[in-house]
Amino acid sequence: MSGIRPDELADRLESEAADDPFLLDIRPRASFQSNAIENSHNVPVYDELRGGDESALRSQLDEIPTGRDVIVVCKMGVVAKRATSLLRAEDYDATTLLGGMSGWNGYQNGSLGYKLRSVLWKIR
Repeated sequence: MSGIRPDELADRLESEAADDPFLLDIRPRASFQSNAIENSHNVPVYDELRGGDESALRSQLDEIPTGRDVIVVCKMGVVAKRATSLLRAEDYDATTLLGGMSGWNGYQNGSLGYKLRSVLWKIR
């Protein structure tokens, strides 16, 4: 399963390249509204996917652009992997944000937990 570390995503978002990814945040709307990565798009299907129901995401595929890298964001990255797998099966170039918003926030704050996880991601 394809994944991108928060520091890699930050580098990509800060680059001058015109290939910014489409950030798909699948968390519930309230979570998205309280804390989200700038310019991300909310398709709140987290609860359904967590319960094994893919139909909610399938019914909203028209909100996700084709021909563009899609980075899927959830709380910790686990449910996003399910969404990424579904999107890949539908021919999207999808990747999971490793650690989800927890990882992103840890990266932004320079937390020790993030630094430790980052080391593990790099050696895998």
